[in-house]
Amino acid sequence: MSERIYRDPVHNIIRLRTNTDEGQLMVRLIDSFEFQRLRRIKQLGLALYTYQGAEHSRFAHSLGVLHLMTRVLDRLGETYRINDEDRAAARAAALLHDIGHGSFSHVMEKVLGFRHEALTVQAVLNEETEVGAILRDFSPALPRRVAEIVEGKFQPAYLSHLVSSQLDVDRMDYLLRDSLMTGAKYGIFDLEWIINALAVDEAADRIYVTARGLYAVEEYIQARYYMFRQVYYHRTLRSAEAVLRSLLRRALELTEAGTDVWRAPHTAFEKVLRRQTLTLADHLEMDDSDVLFHVKQWQRADDPVLRDLSRRFVGRVLFKAIDLDMPEDERPDFINAVRARVASLGFAPEYYFIEDHASDVPYYSYYTPEGADAKARIYVEDGYSRPRVREISEVSEAVRGLRGYRLHRVCFPAEIKDEIYAIYHS
Repeated sequence: MSERIYRDPVHNIIRLRTNTDEGQLMVRLIDSFEFQRLRRIKQLGLALYTYQGAEHSRFAHSLGVLHLMTRVLDRLGETYRINDEDRAAARAAALLHDIGHGSFSHVMEKVLGFRHEALTVQAVLNEETEVGAILRDFSPALPRRVAEIVEGKFQPAYLSHLVSSQLDVDRMDYLLRDSLMTGAKYGIFDLEWIINALAVDEAADRIYVTARGLYAVEEYIQARYYMFRQVYYHRTLRSAEAVLRSLLRRALELTEAGTDVWRAPHTAFEKVLRRQTLTLADHLEMDDSDVLFHVKQWQRADDPVLRDLSRRFVGRVLFKAIDLDMPEDERPDFINAVRARVASLGFAPEYYFIEDHASDVPYYSYYTPEGADAKARIYVEDGYSRPRVREISEVSEAVRGLRGYRLHRVCFPAEIKDEIYAIYHS
């Protein structure tokens, strides 16, 4: 059998058949310019500042998502009819779901105000991208079908839910991968049993888990919960993000004010600093290295704030982050007092005092049935003798007990922590 093989730390061997049209499509997409760019974007952004092994890329993750989608479709195809066009679209969407990501994953989205999902759709539909040309070459209708899966508009809807919902192949891969690469064991769950227990509710057009898989899904949701608390919202990771956002804001504001801030000429990043409208090609030109290269140059900037923040980021001299464990009605006075103290010690509060609300990254939430589209929730069979398909929190006490977690922190220069702790304990 003709095939391409990838050795993967999570799934061991990922095999792609190359003797079929669909297999050739996947290989061509992997080799495309836009997909290869994902090698230069870290999956966990700045988590390597906390977990030194977290160097894995969006490329590796996306290959894993394709692998899981293929396995799930093979499993479901034993019972349900999935036509060839839908299967190709679902696999392509799983592979390409992250190609719109910006530098350092979610950090640049906040600074520049874009959504990577929208850029993914643009890249798929655009007539000038390599992935768009490859999809159209396979089938003129394929780019639109892939875009609809990413957007959650595809029919049958359950194929969209396999790519993006609260029980999808994206989350299944990143939990196992992030857990392995960080060394944090919280993200481990019984992947094999979940795949074995997946089924399609054809009347409601949704994925559900048969009764035998209930405990495996509980474990999966608990894995998300603990990874959320211990990895994705780790104090040091969020502190590194706060420093990076502060220095990027400073560079943007200095440039807007007419101050000469070093920038590589005729690049997409120069457009970012000048607040010029970026084309899709501009977005897809940038990766982590563009940001890091500029930050390294700014260590010699004339502006003392930009220079200091850049040196902190490169040298990992990060902010101190403390949780506000006090009653909520006491927090405003404490925050105002700390902000004033930071300013009195010579630090501009707008750059050196950062409030961190962990709830501002809902993508990583562990499980939230409230407000979610009904078909995006997790459904399981309740019982064996007369089974009903119900939303999992109606069935599982373990899942109900995980809901409602919130976090509120403040970040400030570590060298003034004694002064801030004095306020905290006063």
